[in-house]
Amino acid sequence: MVISDRKPMAEILGFLKDAKKVILVGCNQCAAASKTGGEPEIQEMKALLEAEGKEVLGCLLPDTACNLLLGKKEFKSLKNELKDADAILSLACGDGTQTIVKNTKKQNIPVYPANNTLFIGEVERVGQFEEACKACGECELGWTGGICPVTMCAKGLINGACGGAKNGKCEVDPDNDCAWVKIYERLKDLNQLDNLLEVRAPKDYSKQLNPRRHNANRKAEAEVEA
Repeated sequence: MVISDRKPMAEILGFLKDAKKVILVGCNQCAAASKTGGEPEIQEMKALLEAEGKEVLGCLLPDTACNLLLGKKEFKSLKNELKDADAILSLACGDGTQTIVKNTKKQNIPVYPANNTLFIGEVERVGQFEEACKACGECELGWTGGICPVTMCAKGLINGACGGAKNGKCEVDPDNDCAWVKIYERLKDLNQLDNLLEVRAPKDYSKQLNPRRHNANRKAEAEVEA
């Protein structure tokens, strides 16, 4: 899940300083779970903007704001509003915001983000999230007992602890557990401590070159042919 947090209202109003008529677009998945772009947040933002003298022409809550094809269909419901809008305010993540830009390119309307995208994380409980994955393109979980050293270690170390941990806590942030202590304990429980004896190759950072693309359909076709 992509976790986001709402920008300060002053920054949002700065984006919209020259816009009188605005369209709001949220996301009923990640942003809704983060409480930054679901129905309640859209209505709250609508009230805040109207209190600042803005006219909200319409609101759209797609199931997933980052789905280009579905978004294209859903924006048809705002065909008339898009003709009059001065700006679109996205209450989705950065990916969703860029998808909205692509789906409204013909209308040539500026799209502004209402949120800061924080990380890919897991839901600990309602409204509480923990970063879980950096999408490094080369998953290490198979030999670390399912604990990610790239994300959970502040230094992203691949070959064991740095030696700076104290009482099982990270030297960079003492509020966090040392990832490698956790990995060691997990592998010990699994009787897989031998995994730590192998010196791992450095991360292949070419797999993180931006922007990345992945065609799952093409990969599936290649596997069938093979």
